[in-house]
Amino acid sequence: MSDRSTVLSPGLEWLHQRGVGVLAERMGVQFTEFSAERSVATMPVEGNTQPVGLMHGGAYVVLGETMGSMSANYHAGPGRLAVGLDINATHTRSARTGIVTATCTAIHLGRTTTVHEIVVVDESGRRCSTVRITNLIKDLPA
Repeated sequence: MSDRSTVLSPGLEWLHQRGVGVLAERMGVQFTEFSAERSVATMPVEGNTQPVGLMHGGAYVVLGETMGSMSANYHAGPGRLAVGLDINATHTRSARTGIVTATCTAIHLGRTTTVHEIVVVDESGRRCSTVRITNLIKDLPA
């Protein structure tokens, strides 16, 4: 996530304490910026490809859902939980090498729902995928 000798932003500190989950860790997701409003993360292409060597569409979705869900949970606050209601993705290009970078932007941050758009680009800045996720915010079970 980050070199612990540096001071982390409150959002990145929260994320570091909570973790991103085993799947995102296995896929190499690394956050460089994190808040409910805007987050940036990277993921390697290697290890996340289809048999023909293209970035797997599901990998883009995992990256998008990780970013949108974590941002929604940060927005939800203590005692509340954000869970996915809907996710969709449009893949417009395939990365073959290097890393992809995703920027997650809040479209709606409400009391009971959030909507985030995640744009994934390759190392040349070309858009590869656009993911949109809607999360429901509810109270944690007692």
